[in-house]
Amino acid sequence: MTIATTAPATKLPENSPLLFEGLTWREFKITEQLLDRPGYRLSFLDGVLEIQAMPSEQHETAKKRIAGLLELYFLLQGFDFTPTGSMTLESESGLVKREADESYRLREGRKNPDLAIEIVVSSGGLNKLEAYKRLQIPEVWFWEDGVLELHHLDGEGDAMHYERITQSQVIPGIDLELLGRCMTMVNHVEAIKTFQKGIQA
Repeated sequence: MTIATTAPATKLPENSPLLFEGLTWREFKITEQLLDRPGYRLSFLDGVLEIQAMPSEQHETAKKRIAGLLELYFLLQGFDFTPTGSMTLESESGLVKREADESYRLREGRKNPDLAIEIVVSSGGLNKLEAYKRLQIPEVWFWEDGVLELHHLDGEGDAMHYERITQSQVIPGIDLELLGRCMTMVNHVEAIKTFQKGIQA
């Protein structure tokens, strides 16, 4: 096992995940059990273990904001949805383990979510889209620096890939411009009220 990024042993820097290369799936699962403690999140892809310090207030505020806005939209528009939060998503055959910041199941009969959301406040780390492709998550959203970026899974088998899209395929009709504006508002309650008014207008 080799370290791809160095960091002090006592505390991981918030903006720099620690990467360890050359692990088998079995070695990863053993390491995961050893490091099962509060304050860290572990991801895995193609033999690389990523250890990320738990998120900052900025990250958690954005995560809760987008969850609040989406769940309001689902309720008002009559979606039958199941919030799956940061549930563990993994596939031994795909050599991947990932936890989204927020996720939602929007169709019956699916094991994995239909939508995964990542709040990006740090650089580096594993290829998140590759991880989600192997988990066959239909749509992935990234919120970074005040910008919402959407990716939809297209194709089959080896030809599967994410395409950048401007309108959600799994949440038809949602006003992304309004959502983005409400995401950047300072006051959480005002953001929710503004979004609700926009939906009902």
